[in-house]
Amino acid sequence: MNYTEAREYLDNVSASGIILGLDSIRALMEELDNPQDDLRIVHIAGTNGKGSILSYTKNILMDARYRVGCYSSPSVFGYLERFQIDGEWMAESEFPELVQKVKDAADRMTAKGLNHPTVFELETAIAFEYFKERNCDYVMLETGMGGDLDSTNVIKSPLVCAFASISMDHIGILGSTLREIATCKSGIIKPGAAVVTGPQDPEAMEVLEEAAENMDCRITHTEDCIRKEHTPEGQIFLYKGREYFIQLLGRHQLRNAAVAIEVVSALQRTGAAVTEENIRNGLAETRWPGRLEIIRKDSKIWILDGAHNAAAAECLVETLRECWPDTKFTAVTGVFKDKEYSKIAAILSGVLHHAICIDLPDGGRSLPKEELAAVYEKVGVKSDVSDSIETAIKEATGDAVLVTGSLSLLRSAKDGIEKFYF
Repeated sequence: MNYTEAREYLDNVSASGIILGLDSIRALMEELDNPQDDLRIVHIAGTNGKGSILSYTKNILMDARYRVGCYSSPSVFGYLERFQIDGEWMAESEFPELVQKVKDAADRMTAKGLNHPTVFELETAIAFEYFKERNCDYVMLETGMGGDLDSTNVIKSPLVCAFASISMDHIGILGSTLREIATCKSGIIKPGAAVVTGPQDPEAMEVLEEAAENMDCRITHTEDCIRKEHTPEGQIFLYKGREYFIQLLGRHQLRNAAVAIEVVSALQRTGAAVTEENIRNGLAETRWPGRLEIIRKDSKIWILDGAHNAAAAECLVETLRECWPDTKFTAVTGVFKDKEYSKIAAILSGVLHHAICIDLPDGGRSLPKEELAAVYEKVGVKSDVSDSIETAIKEATGDAVLVTGSLSLLRSAKDGIEKFYF
């Protein structure tokens, strides 16, 4: 099996769709002798901010000279981005052997009359195998969707269960109310784990506290951050009286950084040799592509952010108003039809003067661009449609362009910016 064949195998499996539940992933991991049981894991759930918390924590541990594996999804700029060790993507040369090992395990399952694993279950197994083979000291594990029935929840004894902000998303799959969604995500909490959470809606916080109590787990709530300075280059803030700098923009990133600090504190209690200098360095070094990412060329600026729900859009708008208070943006945008696109458009309308709407690459899930343009017109934003993301980037002629609506459009957007402007 070569790299192309490995990708084709997984693409073929992905056509079968998503099935939430743990029976299949448990059987698959049993066939592989449960490599996940030998890993020291930080499990991260939530709606917005999981990736930032993962990245902050990873960089702090790396600064302390630990080898850190990271598994997150979806990939934004390349498929193998989801499998990383010390910030480096898995090499294409390593991928086929791991896929073959997991495929053989899946074949043994079907030979026993069991269902074939889903593509996310296969990818999760690949990640666990990879991290064990490469002797990772710690693994940052981000849930794919939800928590309790997500395939990453096959793990038994995480060191820390961390929660980013929980809000309404994947409605109808995870639940139809915030309590139902929070309950789903709280399912990652296991006996003996430290639990860390940033600020939450009171209803979501109540769910997390109840789940932690039921599992007899200590729960740590982050304290308030005091921001001292902010510019488009970064932010200086105080947390528990100590000063830190981060490059990532927005008040929400202060809250994510605080979660990472508390996660590391919990790891220190289990023996991690991490100093205050490691924490400062790790936070300061953290970059997270596609999350309020800035690209500049002469007087023109592009802001790339994958905000795909109302809560993320509110954070985005707050940050744009803080950093560019007198600027109105041209948006290049597309959304999936199961998202709160009317709310997102209403929130973004205050910082836009023009929207160029496109269909997302996954045409079956994408809201048709004409429908999205009509939504923006309804909230008072002049709107047009374009045939592709790259074409829309070329057509966005103003000096301030916002690319948003879905992580899935950011790679093509970057390609277009590079093609037409650099």
